[in-house]
Amino acid sequence: MKKVCVIGGGAAGLMAAYAAAENGHEVILFEKNEKLGKKIYITGKGRCNFTNDCSAEDFLENVVRGKKFLKGVIYAFPPQKAIDFFEKYGMAVKIERGNRAFPVSDHASDVTKTLEKACKRVGVEVHLKEKVTDIQFIMPDIIPMSDIAEETTSNIIPMSHIAKITTEKDDYSFDEVIVATGGVSYPTTGSTGDGYSFAKVFSHTVTDLKSGLCGLNIEGNWCKELQGLALKNITFSIKNGNKMIYDGFGELLFTHFGISGPIVLTASSLINRLPLSSLTASLDLKPALDFDTLDKRILRDFDKYKNKQIGNALVELLPQKLIPIVLSNAGISSTKSVNVITKEERVRLVKTLKALPLKLRSLRGFEEAIITSGGVELSEINPKTMESKKVKGLRFCGEVLDLDAFTGGFNLQIAFATGYAAGKSIS
Repeated sequence: MKKVCVIGGGAAGLMAAYAAAENGHEVILFEKNEKLGKKIYITGKGRCNFTNDCSAEDFLENVVRGKKFLKGVIYAFPPQKAIDFFEKYGMAVKIERGNRAFPVSDHASDVTKTLEKACKRVGVEVHLKEKVTDIQFIMPDIIPMSDIAEETTSNIIPMSHIAKITTEKDDYSFDEVIVATGGVSYPTTGSTGDGYSFAKVFSHTVTDLKSGLCGLNIEGNWCKELQGLALKNITFSIKNGNKMIYDGFGELLFTHFGISGPIVLTASSLINRLPLSSLTASLDLKPALDFDTLDKRILRDFDKYKNKQIGNALVELLPQKLIPIVLSNAGISSTKSVNVITKEERVRLVKTLKALPLKLRSLRGFEEAIITSGGVELSEINPKTMESKKVKGLRFCGEVLDLDAFTGGFNLQIAFATGYAAGKSIS
């Protein structure tokens, strides 16, 4: 049996602590907050989409970074195993659209309570409001061979180093340390990058940290004029030169800063490591209609409203708030009469409807980002055990690693799978 320290009481840390204790080790978990799973409580708007009920193969298709690294642990602890775990410890689970798994209660707190219950069942000792401030690995004093009785030498086991953990309250000694401190998104939940500091102390590389699954700031004030307007069944496209980076169909929301919504969150994780100034973005407001079909549709509307201003002739085609924005981008005055609109102007209108331009300014900050993209360099971590290749007995799991995926429960599943691997692999 070994004495194991887990730093961080979120999804990855709780699962790591459970797995290590279930494996017969003595485990102490340190959490600097006043309660466990603080970030879990706000995920999925308080409902917590804790995994995605899909195969390991389909899961990996939704990983943005670290697909190869995750392959082994996702097959070892796939989504179904996560669902089985929560059901085993008393949480009823339901599956919704897109295979998203939620607690039946729709209360994210049930996810945390279930993890707590599991940890308590296997004997994990939890220290709340106790922040770890320092980690050191110290080699024990070497006993000279001359001091060891000759008859015992054949049974000597090589001694490993000792991990010295310093908290704001006390000093501790451990055999193994698991860092599961999360990233830097939603810092009010305690995700303030502590794990990156620990990693750097031991010469680990930490890749650039970027907002992941976040809204996008758009140049100009026109999005603010549309604040609160949600568009369904549209296409959001982003190109880098002639290369299509993202082409997503779904729902988008205009905000005071720019755009958000499911397709925007997905796009943000694909572009957050690219220079946004080199990208061009646009909205196809009528993706179900090709150019000619849309042109014919507009002609029918023009015939119906031929004696009206064009600003009042598109009410069946577009939300009222969006009409002046589209016409402005098409270079057509909203007060111009329909009966004098030229074919050239109508072509510009159709082109604008099929590709309303957006100038990307920046990503929203970490205070709003669902996840942190970036973290401890994966090439420096053993993908089967989560152990550092630089320091024996030091493991990292969860969001502190340079791993991220799309929305739909995939990121929490990464936390559970890497946490389980970190704890279970301690022999």
